[in-house]
Amino acid sequence: MTATDLPATPSLIPTPPGRDYTDPGVFAREQRLIFERTWFCAVRGADLAAPGDFRTVRVGRESVLLTRNRSGAVRAFLNVCRHRGARLCTEEAGSVKRSLRCPYHAWTYDLDGRLVAAPNLADMAGVRREDRGLIGVHVREWLGYVWVCLADEPPSFADTVQAAVAERLGDPAAIDRYGVADLALGRRIGYDVAANWKLIVENFMECYHCGTIHPELTEVLPEFAEGYAAQYYVGHGAQFGEGIDGFTVDGGAGFGRLDGIGDHQDRRYYAITVPPQVFVNLVPDHVIVHRMFPLAPDRTRVECDWLYSPEVVASGADLSRSVELFDRVNRQDFDACERCQPAMESRAYRDGGVLVPVEHHIGAFHAWVGRMLAEPDSGTADTAGGR
Repeated sequence: MTATDLPATPSLIPTPPGRDYTDPGVFAREQRLIFERTWFCAVRGADLAAPGDFRTVRVGRESVLLTRNRSGAVRAFLNVCRHRGARLCTEEAGSVKRSLRCPYHAWTYDLDGRLVAAPNLADMAGVRREDRGLIGVHVREWLGYVWVCLADEPPSFADTVQAAVAERLGDPAAIDRYGVADLALGRRIGYDVAANWKLIVENFMECYHCGTIHPELTEVLPEFAEGYAAQYYVGHGAQFGEGIDGFTVDGGAGFGRLDGIGDHQDRRYYAITVPPQVFVNLVPDHVIVHRMFPLAPDRTRVECDWLYSPEVVASGADLSRSVELFDRVNRQDFDACERCQPAMESRAYRDGGVLVPVEHHIGAFHAWVGRMLAEPDSGTADTAGGR
């Protein structure tokens, strides 16, 4: 068969129907079969700086409690007391000295989740403390972040999370050159977005809209004005424009490039989507990481971290021009997603929309979601078993 004999690729391919972005039943199924079964990027490791520090994070339908134990290891548990089901920690973040104490009946757990005390416990014949510990959750640390998985048998971290990064960059070692785990947090901004999480993923993956709504970004990365996103090509990094000195809101100089960056990665921007809820943006002098927390069919919390070399952060350098560029991009993107969300319930979008050729790679994300939702569904969360 010759090239001329091959069937023509359709210019327009369909998106999912509108109900997939609005239906509470669809969202509940996504929580169970996607967010409660895949690796989820929960917190930055430095957010748990010392033993006893804790964070609570929404993962699917569950509240997950993350803490650092006395040995310095990160542990994660379902944030539920094993006595009567009270929420163990109600604060988003905090620190304890040695133990986690339920405010309802004072059942107390150590930082490894073991039950260590409870009123009248000595009088409870046959009760084994080791059988009443907190329900543990699988934990991995990578790129300086803590990833958790609620499934009994988590998918391979290498074959899912790390493979998504390697596949996008075309080189498994490319991400290592940025030394992300050793960078310091320069700024964190949270966004409450009135849109479905999938609309945000779709937006991040394409640049068909860049020439319309991102004037600052296309000034720095002129090729984005043509509509082809960096993620459209495996291994491609969008090149800075002539006269652009740094990834800043005015194109002025940023900071010295990170130690591991070679000439082939200099003056280039790389974007990576790690399903279901992480975006990684790589530029020569810093890294930007987005974490999404879907809260409802039409509401998503997004936390965005700007990471720099520790020396830059410790020096008190002015990060504002660097941060402002992608903060503007975020706000422009999220405004666009919020413009789309109400129309997902319109009869005009009953059968969905379309993807033009420069957006066809988004179809791979839709296919991934479809495969995940095709898995058997018990209707309950899988968990990693009690301690």
